Amino acid sequence: MNTSEIIKELNFKAIRSSGAGGQHVNKVSSKIELTFNLENSNALSDREKELLKTKLSSKLTKENNLILFCDETRSQHRNKDLAIKRFLDLLKTNLIRPKNRRKTKPTKGSIKRKTENKKRVSVKKALRRKPKLD
Repeated sequence: MNTSEIIKELNFKAIRSSGAGGQHVNKVSSKIELTFNLENSNALSDREKELLKTKLSSKLTKENNLILFCDETRSQHRNKDLAIKRFLDLLKTNLIRPKNRRKTKPTKGSIKRKTENKKRVSVKKALRRKPKLD
């Protein structure tokens, strides 16, 4: 994954931020919308694209676009930097492939301990019962 190439493929759009804030919010477009097209990316390999499609399926649009918003600060530039940082962190965490699970068998000793423990517990519970008066 080449981060400088990926950053070049990002599209940004400045939007007016919502919520309270008075006159400043109404005249300044400080909210940033970051879009990244996963299909047409040249910076990612085909294997990485498939992995991201499966892991980020809930965050992708029908056209395989990833859209992130950032309106934390009043500065458009800081919001842009924050959006890029979040986007790169999202890619890095989702490109990690999970380790394959190795099948293991329980050892003979653990099987023996388990059966002995079960017998001990069943005896303990049997002693709790009311005696039969036959």
